[in-house]
Parts: sequence; C-alpha cells; structure tokens
Amino acid sequence: MRKYEEDNSISVISIQGFRDGQLAGREEILFNELHGQRIIEKPHTHDFFIINLFGLAQGVHNIDSVDYLIGNYQVHVLFPGQMHKWDIKAGTVGYQLMIESAFFEQFAPYFRFSFTNYQNHPVIQLTDEAFDLLYYEFDAIKNELKRDNSLKHLISARAAVIAAIVSREAENTFTEFKVYQSNTRLAEFNMLIDEFFKEQKLVAFYAEKLNISANYLNILCKKNLKISAGQLIQQRVSTEAKRLLQATSLSIKEVAFELGFVDHAYFSNFFKGQTGITPTGFREKR
Repeated sequence: MRKYEEDNSISVISIQGFRDGQLAGREEILFNELHGQRIIEKPHTHDFFIINLFGLAQGVHNIDSVDYLIGNYQVHVLFPGQMHKWDIKAGTVGYQLMIESAFFEQFAPYFRFSFTNYQNHPVIQLTDEAFDLLYYEFDAIKNELKRDNSLKHLISARAAVIAAIVSREAENTFTEFKVYQSNTRLAEFNMLIDEFFKEQKLVAFYAEKLNISANYLNILCKKNLKISAGQLIQQRVSTEAKRLLQATSLSIKEVAFELGFVDHAYFSNFFKGQTGITPTGFREKR
C-alpha cells in the first residue's frame, strides 16, 4: 500500500497529540472526558481508534462527510482513516477512549462484525441499560489507568466487554447487522469486499470466492439487504474515494488509480453517479 503525503489543510493526528491533555492513560490507551462545548471546524483523521460515549449530549458529529446528530445515550466509534469534525454543544457530558492500533487488535474480535459495518453506522443509540454498562466499564478503565501499576491485560479485558456491548447494541439497532449475523455468506462477502474492493469490482469474482453463482449472490443481497451485490461493492469504493479526496493531496487521477480505475474520467463519472457531485466539487466542499 502506498503512503500518502497529506494536504496541509487536512490533519492526520496521532495519539501523541493528546497525551498532554489526557485525564488518564498509558502508552496503549488514553481516557479523556468530553464535557461542555467543543468545536472542530475543519475535518481531520486519526491513525488510532476512538470510542466516544455520550451521556447527556447535543450537537452534530460529521463522520466521512455525513452529519450525525449527537444525542443522549449514544456511542460513536471511529476507525483510523475516518474523517470527522464536530460541533458539541454546551452542557454535553461524554467520555472518550483513544486506542493505539496494536492494542486494539487484542480485543478487536469482540467487535463481531466487519469493520465496514461499524464505519457505515458509526453512531449507535443505546438503551439505558447498555449506557449504564458501558459507563461502568469506561469508569473502571479510567480508574485502572490512574493506578501507578495499571494492568494492561485488565484494561484489554474491559475494552473487550465494551466491544461486545457495542456490537450487541448495533445488532439490535441496525437491520444490516442482524442480516450479517444470521447469514454467514453475506458476512463473508462483506469481508471479501473490504479485502479486494480496490482490485476487484465484479460480482463474479466474489461469487467464485464464495462458491456460489453471481446470480445467487445478487438474490441474497437483494432479499436481505435490499440492494444488489454490485451496489454493495460500489458503496465501499465510494466511501474510500471520499476519504482519499478529503484526507490526501493525491490528484483525481491518482485517486482513481489507487482505487483500481484505469481511466480517471470513468472514475469521475462513477463518483458523480454515487454522490451526485464530481470528485473536484466534493474536494472543494471540504
């Protein structure tokens, strides 16, 4: 995978940039509180994972160019590379875990679905019970991090509990998660898209990997997800295109090449068909 030179107008922030203001932390993970008004006017991205837990909250969180209303009893999950900015209103009470990628991998399996599912649904509404459970684990991690001899494995275990609760709430909230949980072929298809979407955009390729026909894969997707297999692939390509257009200084032609398009004019037509705006127009909006 090629490395990008980021445009000066888009920041890629490492976890080191937050250590001075941390409430509690160690090398692998930081805990912060999100109390009161906070505004990020220009979108940026991180090279680490973030889990935000909101209690009483109000505002707007823009993630990958989509506005999500911030409300009471929500969890917001951000993966590395996702663009975000926010306008958090006064009176908001929230909590934040910032997690290095290597440490995240220790409990990542407890996020039971494809990471793309969470990226497509980064804001999850919680029941009162789920919020209380998550708050307990957040608070326990904070208290452990404040100890001089904090235990890494204990923190990882509590983070795994958080991941499991978030996954259960996501499954209860979004039909898409229920579908993937009950249909292993579609779950595998989704993971294959994550792996191959830049190189392979034809349904036949994925159908062969799954040992089924392209027609049957389309039937599965339309029946369970209400969109075709091809549309599912295109959505993933479109999401990645938005990130590259916002987070890097690559030219439109270079973005097209990175996503497997030989002809950048074809990429531009594809992008406009998906979003209603040209790549250039989308980049200028940032």
